[in-house]
Amino acid sequence: MGKHISRAKWLVFCVCLLPLFWLVYALLNDQLGANPIEAVTRDTGLWALRFIMLTLLISPLRKLTGINEFIRFRRMLGLFAFFYASVHMLLYLGLDQFFDVQEIWLDIIKRPFITVGFISFLLLIPLTITSTDKMIKKLGGRRWKKLHYLIYLIVVLSCLHFYMLVKQDKTEPVIYLLIVILLLGFRVLSQRRRHQVASS
Repeated sequence: MGKHISRAKWLVFCVCLLPLFWLVYALLNDQLGANPIEAVTRDTGLWALRFIMLTLLISPLRKLTGINEFIRFRRMLGLFAFFYASVHMLLYLGLDQFFDVQEIWLDIIKRPFITVGFISFLLLIPLTITSTDKMIKKLGGRRWKKLHYLIYLIVVLSCLHFYMLVKQDKTEPVIYLLIVILLLGFRVLSQRRRHQVASS
């Protein structure tokens, strides 16, 4: 069983890297349109959002299928969410703003979608830092869980960032928002059932 899980983790790890490999390939082969830097920046942010949503999908999948092994992949998916979010942020800071601190600060203040995205990224940092077993033990289970409830705020802010970024056809960000609402609704219903069982 242990070897099976280990192989599955390696497979998931490799699959999670595929978006990065594709973006690098597309960039080198001029397949990203007239503004490739903008495309890579956008797509890395979008993949960060997708991985955040995948981490939220793990619990519903486990409960609906009864396959508890899904939980073993949640940490990895969360770390990949931070990885793609970091690439997204570095591309913005380096290629868009050339690491000009004053310009970055003015951009954060002037453009609300940048503000929302920046806050979302900052909130991801403590979740990533505390993702190890050592940090879970250090914080204690209850405090760790309370801290990681930030993921719900992060996913909402990330969807809002995406929605505000898109200027014309907002169909895609609306679909993401609807999926997030369903995931959060599932979480609320699960907690209510848990409380009902505990109080009965």
